[in-house]
Amino acid sequence: MIHTHISTPGITAECYAVPAGPVTIVFAVAKNGVLACGAIDPAALQTFGLATARVRPPEEKTSVASAKDLLDGTVKETNAAAEALGIRMGMNGAEALALLSQP
Repeated sequence: MIHTHISTPGITAECYAVPAGPVTIVFAVAKNGVLACGAIDPAALQTFGLATARVRPPEEKTSVASAKDLLDGTVKETNAAAEALGIRMGMNGAEALALLSQP
């Protein structure tokens, strides 16, 4: 497992990349929720009230494999808790993670 701390203006999160056979499961945990690759299910985490957004990889990639890919990816799915924070499909991962990091 690779653990990275993301700290940029407006974003504070812990990112984890877990190799799982031919794929890597990548997610960032911020104060208000999770930004994740396609392997994480926002609907399942909504049952716990956890704001979650799933991103698709940047155009030049076939999968999300790193923290950078999460930030550069595009939100393709959200749950109600994430939408309540202002996260919308089509925004980039960095914008979503900034909303998940708000105090």
